[in-house]
Amino acid sequence: MEFMNTKLPEEIIREEYLGNFDLTSRIIERWLKKNLPENLKMRLMFEKERIKRLLKNYPYDEKDAITKAKELLDSFTNEEFYDLLNNGFLDYILVNGERKFEKRFVQNIAFALPEYKKRIKRDKNSEQSRNMNDKRIRELLDGNNPKEYKVRARISLKITEDVENEKLKVWLPFPKEEFQQKDVKLISVNHENYFLAPSNVPQRTIYFEGNKDEEYFVEFEYVIKEWINKVIPSKVESIKDFDFLSEEPPHIVFTPYLKKLAEEIVGDEKNLYQKAKKIYDWVTLNVDYSYVYPYALYENIPEFVASNLKGDCGFKALLFITLCRIEGIPARWQSGWYITPFLASPHDWALFYIPPYGWLPADLSFGGRYKDNQELREFYFGNLDAFRMVANSDFMKEFVPKKEFWRTDPYDNQVGEVDADSKNIYDFKYNIQILDFKEIGGK
Repeated sequence: MEFMNTKLPEEIIREEYLGNFDLTSRIIERWLKKNLPENLKMRLMFEKERIKRLLKNYPYDEKDAITKAKELLDSFTNEEFYDLLNNGFLDYILVNGERKFEKRFVQNIAFALPEYKKRIKRDKNSEQSRNMNDKRIRELLDGNNPKEYKVRARISLKITEDVENEKLKVWLPFPKEEFQQKDVKLISVNHENYFLAPSNVPQRTIYFEGNKDEEYFVEFEYVIKEWINKVIPSKVESIKDFDFLSEEPPHIVFTPYLKKLAEEIVGDEKNLYQKAKKIYDWVTLNVDYSYVYPYALYENIPEFVASNLKGDCGFKALLFITLCRIEGIPARWQSGWYITPFLASPHDWALFYIPPYGWLPADLSFGGRYKDNQELREFYFGNLDAFRMVANSDFMKEFVPKKEFWRTDPYDNQVGEVDADSKNIYDFKYNIQILDFKEIGGK
């Protein structure tokens, strides 16, 4: 996906900004008839796909948007809607002259404006999960010994897109054995023939082949521990030759803006751990949480976050990773699920390397939720709860076996991917079930 750093022709950019997407598609077809550099050709070909996905992400007209806001926010009025619209708080684009609103624009109002957070309808499982998480972090901060948990879970996938008579290839995420996670076991699958990628593959999957009418699932078990570290900054050593320090286009790119930002944040600090801490503090204190649309639709995620001061868990992690690498601190990706006895959902975070301590975790979005509590916020710099399932240890890496078509998420894998004979399948539903979650001890 390195071609995403290639700039689009100005006439295409102009028509997209104006919302003239039918005209944009015609201009792209005209350009594709030219003798083009390979990266520009790929960028234009993908732009046709990107536009389709972008438009699906903005499903609501004004009337439907108001209805959606009233469903999710207590006592919401039409007047409030237009007040928010006129003050730039609603996410919309123009599509052929009509405003269309982003599918999670209501939730993002609550993230942006604290007074709306209290009015958004609450999910009981989310509340219970958050309370459990907060209680456990406070126990650890009070000196409680780290614990281990055995987790059994199941993920299933069902295709909803029309792909009659085509053979399907399905990749589902599967736990790795690394760092804080061990004793991974495959419990059951619904296909006799499958391929389980080895644990050392950066993005681990279990692979199936079948047809549209089948449900694909895998049940597994793993043990995960609370990852607690104590770093003495004066004992930190310098880095010599090490991986995870280089650029990886299109997102981990040392742009002039990001290099200048890293310089402003770090200043004259030389200690690697203290540098990373300054970067962590800046991101968690200055970047607000916000839902985003699919990662494939962005040209450069860290630059977006640093320019808009908002983003989700992966966006914050990518900015942290990029700024760390600019400052000579090895940094990498880790992701999979946030999972408690009450819920499971996709989640991303980061790791950074500090000799002689090795790899340390940093969860920028969990740290950022505690802007008003320094002790809780700082816990997630160098420490991590055990409410996780780790399936990925690097960003933008190939599956084994390799996928033929563009992925729904070209960079990460938390809920699965599907190919048909002729194309990537975007429309599928997934379901994560927590079958057992129990404490098994600690040190």
